[in-house]
Amino acid sequence: MIVLGLTGSIGMGKSTTAQMFVEAGVPVHDSDEAVHRLYAGEAAPLIEAAFPGTVRNGVVDRNELSRHVLGNAEALKKVEAIVHPLVRADAGAFLERSRASGAPIAVLDIPLLFETGGRGRVDKVVVVTAPAEVQRERVLARPGMTEEKFEAILAKQVPDAEKRRLADYIVDTGKGLEPARAAVRLIIADLTVGKP
Repeated sequence: MIVLGLTGSIGMGKSTTAQMFVEAGVPVHDSDEAVHRLYAGEAAPLIEAAFPGTVRNGVVDRNELSRHVLGNAEALKKVEAIVHPLVRADAGAFLERSRASGAPIAVLDIPLLFETGGRGRVDKVVVVTAPAEVQRERVLARPGMTEEKFEAILAKQVPDAEKRRLADYIVDTGKGLEPARAAVRLIIADLTVGKP
């Protein structure tokens, strides 16, 4: 089974692209969704122990947690030390299920794949991209997003040009849904055609 890493900077259309893989019958593990699940499960008591008062009714209150973490690199490292191993274990279980089901490809949707050293966990990397002006427009249309927040997020991410340079495949969502869907189909065909 080929493990495909799916990544891309904020506002590039990664979630939409992940959905295209799902629609094509490829199993996808969504790291963000796993974090949400873990925040309502096994991560909650660990987060509460590290940051008292951040869990409400057994679920991590993301707003409360971000108040502790925002601008505090040490606190962020502490959260990541709790959450990242749990997400990796969740992804590992997903890959085992995918392998057992006979899937020829499985996708790990990892927003910060390059930033967190995740390249070694996947066989090939798909980078989702779009022109900078399209990215900016999409991100600034999000509720509660500001120029400052957007710039702060970008500063923490590997630049798009560098991600594209490191990619095995690129899906450009700036050209519309159908060209992106066609690119996804081509990637799947490339990875499966003629393979046993």
